[in-house]
Amino acid sequence: MSQVKQNTNDKLLIDVGSTYFKLSTTKGVEQHFRDFNKDIYDDLTYKCGETINNYKKEDVFICSSANGGLSTLIIGVTNSFSLKYATNIAFNSGINIIDTVLYKDIEETSIPSELIDVVIVVGGIDSVSGMFDEKLFKFLNDVNYSNIVFVGSSKDAPYLSENIENLSVLPNIITNKLHVEEENLKEYLTNLYQADIMGKEDIKHLYDITSNQIYSTPYIVNKTLPQIGSKFTVADPYILIDIGGATTDIHYSKDLVDENMVTENEYDRLVFKKLGVYKSKESLIFAAKNNEFVYELLAHLKVTENILEEQSPKATVILMQLAIFLVLCKVSTYVNSYVNIKLLVLNSIVFTGGITKVLKPKEIEDIVSFFYQKILNSEHNPNVVMDNNYDIWTLGVNEKK
Repeated sequence: MSQVKQNTNDKLLIDVGSTYFKLSTTKGVEQHFRDFNKDIYDDLTYKCGETINNYKKEDVFICSSANGGLSTLIIGVTNSFSLKYATNIAFNSGINIIDTVLYKDIEETSIPSELIDVVIVVGGIDSVSGMFDEKLFKFLNDVNYSNIVFVGSSKDAPYLSENIENLSVLPNIITNKLHVEEENLKEYLTNLYQADIMGKEDIKHLYDITSNQIYSTPYIVNKTLPQIGSKFTVADPYILIDIGGATTDIHYSKDLVDENMVTENEYDRLVFKKLGVYKSKESLIFAAKNNEFVYELLAHLKVTENILEEQSPKATVILMQLAIFLVLCKVSTYVNSYVNIKLLVLNSIVFTGGITKVLKPKEIEDIVSFFYQKILNSEHNPNVVMDNNYDIWTLGVNEKK
């Protein structure tokens, strides 16, 4: 394992996570557990005010996942193109997907109960029309959403604009050659994230300490990946797993999946919104209890399921080990999911996020080895790389500057 260079610029980099604040300066990285009884700005300036006051606003760069990010509902005409393409763009823009709706099934689809930040409607190439009808408007009338954008056939755009209030229309994300055109929708979603931050009392005051744009943390991490090999001893192909308090993200290179999608991005992202060890602890335990191999894993770790109900450092370690196992299951052929990653060809697995502050390398290696033997029936054992000092995040923010 190699270390990344420190933040050598006289800048202050801040990451506001769901559980911790992290600050990077030329002196290194410091982190502070958040006080959830306080406003984010008040908590940050109380704990780190002395450091922050040493920097001008133009020298402070912030990314955040603390506001939970944007949520989206995607309505598409086909699974193979419209839903797949829009899902890919949303994940890579740092957006959390609440659900996807295949248009032919829209009348039988349950209406989401929660507020949706943005609905994405997509379908058809520009040479076709008539993909949507009254069924779409009836469904949308029952959905509670803040924004809606259409990124399908340009011939259908006028009809939808006449019937959907405040509809934003962008160029089609599906080209006539059935390739994906992602930049316009990605920019729209990124800008929406900024607007979302500005509207949230907890976050918007962060602009009192920076004059730079605040980005979502997953977006920043994804931007780091093309350079990661120059900073860590990572053998391609690899995946990066970011396990935090609220979500678990996986970033992977496109050659690790069987895709027909052509994009300019070299790396994609998946997010598992309910696999975190603090804010999403209950849903993680629920997922664990519904995995047929988890009790065998707990026995392997020499604990019983009772530890899942405990509040102790040992229980946190076990939860994080379970999160690793479950997320590997979710992207393996064991589960028929949106993406199955070719885990048997991996040479490295990079771990970042709060997990690196809790688990020792041997504790992670033990779980990875258990997963490969039990689920994939293989002795394959990718090298585990730990981002102990949040260097990947630091590098990503520096790249964005």
